Amino acid sequence: MARTRRKYTAKERRELWERWKRGESISEIGRALARAPGTIHCTIGEHGGVPPRERRRSRLKLTTTEREEISRGVAAGESARRIAARLGRAPSTITRELGGNGSRRRYRAADADRHAWERARRPQRCKLARNRVLAGLVAVKLEQDWSPQQIAGWLKLEFPEDETMRVSHETIYLTLFVQARGALKRELVAHLRRTRSIRRPRAAKRGNSGQGQIVDAVSIRERPGEAQDRAVPGHREGDLLAGSANSHIATLVERHSRFLMLVAVEGKDTRSVTSALSRQVRRLPEQLRSSLTWDRGMEMADHARFTIATDVRVYFCDPQSPWQRGSNENTNGLLRQYFPKGTDLSAYSQAQLNKAARQLNERPRETLKYETPAERFNACVASTG
Repeated sequence: MARTRRKYTAKERRELWERWKRGESISEIGRALARAPGTIHCTIGEHGGVPPRERRRSRLKLTTTEREEISRGVAAGESARRIAARLGRAPSTITRELGGNGSRRRYRAADADRHAWERARRPQRCKLARNRVLAGLVAVKLEQDWSPQQIAGWLKLEFPEDETMRVSHETIYLTLFVQARGALKRELVAHLRRTRSIRRPRAAKRGNSGQGQIVDAVSIRERPGEAQDRAVPGHREGDLLAGSANSHIATLVERHSRFLMLVAVEGKDTRSVTSALSRQVRRLPEQLRSSLTWDRGMEMADHARFTIATDVRVYFCDPQSPWQRGSNENTNGLLRQYFPKGTDLSAYSQAQLNKAARQLNERPRETLKYETPAERFNACVASTG
């Protein structure tokens, strides 16, 4: 005999989603609700990790109390008009209520209320399911590795007068993760920066640990004000992106334009890193070589030699303060779409790194009012030329 599946109570369902939004693991939620982790995973997966809206009755619909009053009025032989007057409703509302629930002879308030609640479960089709042209355009941009937020911002610029061609980034995410909406293919999730099939609430950010002492390190607190407020181009943030087999690539992000440069490095030692960075930076116009902000990694211990070779002053972040290189940290997250964790980065040539950087530089950014880093950087080059 098959075992009957135990349904969630309304209280249990609320607790499940509240714990999920707080960042608890599926196992922790399962223990709290006395459910198997697989059951919790299935429930969350049905909604793509996005908490569903709690169902509420419309204030325009008849309430349980009103239906009970209708039932009493019918039993007393009152007309629909008299019942409506007492409830402050239109007579046609009472007539439809009785006609849709067995007429006067079979009307029961509890049954009518349950049927109304069940009929209200029919969901409205989402905007992308109703507008196939818009859905097709969104799908094309996702295939080009644009994020939902970039797509939403671009649509506003591309169709400023057409509200039907607008969609929020949240709607795009929901349509991807909740496949029951049926507007975007599940395969498009692979083009997101993070390709998990369940959307996870934001968890606590991890801090980086200090990595030793650097001789004559100049603190970020001494960095010029023009670098701090991003008003002047030429100031960069840098870091190493790690891969498998102790492989790395260097990332440089220009603070004004968010323009990315990727640099192949032979090793993590300071000579290999500073030599590779020096060759790359010397290719830039002198006016766009102002400063470089790095973390406390010992790969930049030879920063003095780098400064002599490039005339670029190096400033170092405080220990365990990755947010002081926010543009670089964010860009490294974007790069994981192209170089997932566990990838051997030594297998990529400089030409392949340049191609990946170009793709990111040609994607619009919200922080640039949906201009691309390439457009903003090229404008800087033209103005300094």
